[in-house]
Amino acid sequence: MSALLEAEGVCKSFGGLQALTDTSLSVAQGQIAGLIGPNGSGKTTLFNVMTGYERCHSGEIRLNGESITRAPPERVFALGVGRTFQITRLFFRLTVLENILVATQRHEGWIRSVARRAGSDAERRRAVEMLEFVGLGRLAARPAGELSYGQRKLLELASLLVADPAVLLLDEPTAGVNPTLINQLSERIRELNRAGKTFLVVEHNMEFVMGLCQQVTVLHQGRTLVTGTPEQVRADPAVLDAYLGGADDDDL
Repeated sequence: MSALLEAEGVCKSFGGLQALTDTSLSVAQGQIAGLIGPNGSGKTTLFNVMTGYERCHSGEIRLNGESITRAPPERVFALGVGRTFQITRLFFRLTVLENILVATQRHEGWIRSVARRAGSDAERRRAVEMLEFVGLGRLAARPAGELSYGQRKLLELASLLVADPAVLLLDEPTAGVNPTLINQLSERIRELNRAGKTFLVVEHNMEFVMGLCQQVTVLHQGRTLVTGTPEQVRADPAVLDAYLGGADDDDL
């Protein structure tokens, strides 16, 4: 499979703190890839660099072989790289459906899109379709602020899907989500992947990552420690020593 999204030799520091050091990662077209590591290992920083929210000091980010290293977030998004965040970014006073309609108009800018959030008939049909897909159709008229944390995660995913990005970067999608909704989220990702969508998932839930991802990359102290299949990562002594501090591989 050819690489769709790549980070090569990325270095990023904040003052005297070196967050990423010669970090590399490659996500193939049609793949579900995972990115794991302990707190402070650089996972979210790498996400931010790959999506334009942070500038790396050296290294390169490529999409379909073309450099997007210095592209701003809106440009990266327009090129087909979508992402979610650890803390959901929703309009809590708008309804669930209105949040999706805003997402259909991101290219216009948030203020203008809110002003005309009723959307076209085609946009409304697409929005309703995405809500049904993630299991929130019955809540379309509810204010987003009334959703549970897990439902907000699903709404954020639906808001991303309506823009139809080529690759989706999910930042801790299961954090604070109950097991039922985690299973639902996992099935939605698998279904989208079967339809051709590519994913890169940052996650602390090892059961979720190892059961879902076809490739897993481990970061340790801002460096790429190992990349392989879930089985290879589970068995790698460097992962057990650096990531788990020598814990049993049953934890992976």
